[in-house]
Amino acid sequence: MGCTISTEDKAASERSKMIDKNLREDGEKAAREVKLLLLGAGESGKSTIVKQMKIIHEDGYSEDECKQYRAVVYSNTIQSIMAIIKAMGNLKIDFGETARADDARQLFALSGGAEEQGVMSDDLSSVIRRLWADTGVQCCFTRSREYQLNDSAAYYLNDLERIARQDYIPTQQDVLRTRVKTTGIVETHFTFKDLHFKMFDVGGQRSERKKWIHCFEGVTAIIFCVALSAYDLVLAEDEEMNRMHESMKLFDSICNNKWFTETSIILFLNKKDLFEEKITRSPLSICYSEYSGANKYDEASAYIQAKFEDLNKKKDTKEIYTHFTCATDTKNTRRVRDEGLLELLCSPQRDREWTHHDRLHWLTNPAFIKKINRLITGRALQEMKDC
Repeated sequence: MGCTISTEDKAASERSKMIDKNLREDGEKAAREVKLLLLGAGESGKSTIVKQMKIIHEDGYSEDECKQYRAVVYSNTIQSIMAIIKAMGNLKIDFGETARADDARQLFALSGGAEEQGVMSDDLSSVIRRLWADTGVQCCFTRSREYQLNDSAAYYLNDLERIARQDYIPTQQDVLRTRVKTTGIVETHFTFKDLHFKMFDVGGQRSERKKWIHCFEGVTAIIFCVALSAYDLVLAEDEEMNRMHESMKLFDSICNNKWFTETSIILFLNKKDLFEEKITRSPLSICYSEYSGANKYDEASAYIQAKFEDLNKKKDTKEIYTHFTCATDTKNTRRVRDEGLLELLCSPQRDREWTHHDRLHWLTNPAFIKKINRLITGRALQEMKDC
């Protein structure tokens, strides 16, 4: 009997050790899991951030995957030139050459079939090229803040000769520039620096936010995207609402939400390239009537940053980590990713979640420190020392 009890005790001990081992492994796995909630108003660049993560961490899009975006590129290109032509009528802008009126009629006749079939005929591409070269069309394009136009319109229309080729395969940059409205919740996984990231893009669920927002209470951080270049634009669904004001309203509701009182917030002031080009000809006072500074990138962008950060009602306990980004620029996105990772490592929430060994592993990693020293600002370096 003693032998039997001894065998049973040994088996129970082995089971206990196995349970402890599994719990320890699960704990280590959970400690290295980073959940990111991607939020922001429409057309702020959220989906582009997701695409960049695929390019940076999953070797980008395969040739077959790129081919699947061909129809989207054509649709975006056609919709862009059609939007400009329609706006010309509303803005009372004439074509530079009267013959372009016939081209406009042809455009609308040919476009339907092209979008449905995902192809662009020689006739259609020739019509679009002639229209895009017209002085009246170009004049209307410069007034795009007065109507709704895809940010990538000029990118595609300026490169129409390449895009219209019969053997055309979209490049990684072409894919990044595509615009497809996000519906539902898009979940993306990637691994970086021994951390497993789960990114949730809920861009298409804004109207039902109250019903699902609590489900993301435990996320590691929120990445909130703002389109800097939207400061002089209005919403497609509400032409009385400035897009930047809408972004501020949304940011206020997220930053001060009861479900995210201890959640790190990384603010991406995105589309800085478009903003830098636009601010010299379209004053910031269109959005902020009280603004009296120079319409130059540095001063105007700093003002917008301050407006968003001032919405934080818990400045003593909650910090907003702000980055100026260009989501279509892979190098810029990679640099911002590294900066954001450091901020996550140094955030109060990770202080609670990570063991001393976890933090020591990161902060004594020579390669990581070398890269961070090269990339991160003095402020962020100080945060690392304070961890």
